[in-house]
Order: sequence, then structure tokens, then C-alpha cells
Amino acid sequence: MLEFERDAWAAGHINVAGIDEAGRGPLAGPVVAAAVTMPPQALAAASSSEFDGLTDSKQLTPKQRELFYSRITQHPAARFAFAVVEVGEIDAVNILRATHAAMRRAVSQLLPDVDFILVDGLPVPDLPRPSLAIVEGDGKSLLIAAASVIAKVTRDRLMVELDAKFPQYGFAKHKGYGTPEHLAAIERHGPCVAHRRSFAPVRQLQLGF
Repeated sequence: MLEFERDAWAAGHINVAGIDEAGRGPLAGPVVAAAVTMPPQALAAASSSEFDGLTDSKQLTPKQRELFYSRITQHPAARFAFAVVEVGEIDAVNILRATHAAMRRAVSQLLPDVDFILVDGLPVPDLPRPSLAIVEGDGKSLLIAAASVIAKVTRDRLMVELDAKFPQYGFAKHKGYGTPEHLAAIERHGPCVAHRRSFAPVRQLQLGF
């Protein structure tokens, strides 16, 4: 999980950050991106202790995600940031641009202490530092995996907050994804302000309201 970090360090990039997002696919709620950076020596030590077993957040249980979230955010050598792009912006610019904006905003909060960025997935335009995009990077890079956990836990907590405001949709359970239960709730109640009206299932279901 440190192969890409070690390559970046060997190339002279000491302050490496990983970035990832959560929430591109759901029909409701924000998209969240996170960035995490740690000095080489601290990250190498943490990889075999506090971060042992850290990987793509989707492969972890909720309990494991919360555990790693605490370890990352409380680690004295780690720096992290996240950015939230709300539904209005997603609908205005589309989800891909909104996701890229969230990634840029997250990593920009760590400047100037970042000189190279490891990105999960495909390249992100206009990042503030040189970067390397890694397909399925959250399972190959420890820094991207850490960012994946921060983004996922942060977004899940926001969806629980939305559930308290709009309990009829079950956001706390499905986190805004297009499950049969969620689609049935939209059909029954119509979309709320947390729904992405630019997404086809929501757009089609709201026609009856």
C-alpha cells in the first residue's frame, strides 16, 4: 500500500497527499472529497501499526471505518481536510465537475505543505500540484485509502443529519443511493431539497409532483 508513495518520495516529492471522494453515485446528498498527507517516516511507521489493514473504505465495515477515521484524525503527524459540495452545485455543474471541485478544494486546504498528489481514479484537472491518477487507488495507496475513509465517514454522518430532517426517505440507512426503498419513498413523497434533480431517476419520479 506504499508503492506509489515510495515512488513519489524517491522522485523528490516529500510532501505527498492522497485524495478521494465519496458520494458520486447517490440520488441525494452532497459529494465529499478528502485529502490526507503524512511525512514519509511517520506514514511508513503507521502502515504497520495504526494503519495496518487500512484500505478502500468500501471494503471496510462501518465499525472499521470509524476506527481508522479516529486513528487518522488523531495521529499527531497526519494532516487532513475535506470539502463538501452541496446538491445545488451538483445540479448546476454536473456531478463530475462537482466532484473535481471538491477534490481541488480539499487538497488546497493543505497547501503549501503538499508538493505531489495521488488521486483515486482518473485524472482531475487543475489540481494545485503535480499529480498521479491511480485507478482503484484507494486499494493501492495508503494515503488515498486514508482519504477514502475520511470522505466516506464524513459523508455518512452528513446523511444521518439529513435523515433527521427528512425521515421519510431513510437516508441514514441507504445514504442516498438509489435502493428500491429509496426510489419508493421518492415516488410516494416526491423529492426533497436534498435530492439531485439532475439525476435521471429523481427527474423522472418528480414529474408526477
